[in-house]
Amino acid sequence: MKAMILPAVGAKLEAAERPDPSPKGEEEVIDVIACGVCHSDLHVVDGDYGDATPIILGHEIVGEHKTLGPVMVYAPWGCGDCPECAKGQQQICSNAKEAGLVVDGGYAEKVVVPNTSYLAPIGSLDPYSSAPLACGGLTAYRAVSHGIPDLGKRSKAAVIGAGGLGQFAIQYLRHLSDAEVTVIDIDENKRKEALGRGAHAAVAPDEVDTKFDFIVDFVGATPTLELASTRVTKGGCVVVVGLFGGSIPFGFGRVPHEARFLSSVWGSPKQMVELLDFAAKTDISVPVERMPLSQAQAAHDKLRSGAVSGRIVLDIAGE
Repeated sequence: MKAMILPAVGAKLEAAERPDPSPKGEEEVIDVIACGVCHSDLHVVDGDYGDATPIILGHEIVGEHKTLGPVMVYAPWGCGDCPECAKGQQQICSNAKEAGLVVDGGYAEKVVVPNTSYLAPIGSLDPYSSAPLACGGLTAYRAVSHGIPDLGKRSKAAVIGAGGLGQFAIQYLRHLSDAEVTVIDIDENKRKEALGRGAHAAVAPDEVDTKFDFIVDFVGATPTLELASTRVTKGGCVVVVGLFGGSIPFGFGRVPHEARFLSSVWGSPKQMVELLDFAAKTDISVPVERMPLSQAQAAHDKLRSGAVSGRIVLDIAGE
């Protein structure tokens, strides 16, 4: 099978021919149709998650299963024995093996999954536009879900960072709550895109002049966390998703009283099924640029440059 392989941390992706995988036990082989390109892939290249090289990247996978038809792959494969897995929270399992991050993923014509429990039929959804839901869409869905129950008609919500995940979050907030949604981003073009996705307002960080009941930070740098900590209401909630490694002081009196601060990681298998059902009933979307598998390195370069307004999806079936 054709594959694009990361041979070493910091290296360029290389085209390779690999033997077709041979499943064992309950394992299933999926013929990959499309695979999204995610910032997490760049973190693997940079060695931020350790060194699992040589590895086939790609964790936003949609493919064809021999009996289930078109399916989405749930990429965080839990150990099955820990308290987190018992709660259906495989995405925070300490011994998880994430496809494309720790074990071979979807930058290839075929991928092996542990069993069918990690597959969800996509129905009539387009495989290319839906592939980013497997991580980008699901991560934003879980992040927003932490605040939705507390958002009423007079609530105000803020999304910091209007990249691909932020664009998903805007749409979820608009569909699932009555909150007034403000997007905060330094990029004027992304602010314009956010307004097109349904945000009520879009401002630069130095233009923020109100407080919010719920804030999702898709950047996670110290300046964005500082902004969130000064702009969240008492009793409000700040969810950090971004991986820029920022931090803020925390303690009694250091943040608004009874405000909640939490991190949010990926999403659960149950939430992926919920999201696919939600996507089938609504018009949520982000701009998708299709590129062939052979141009995976060019896709990485483009994503790293910041020149992507939505998501890039590798067209595996059309290669």
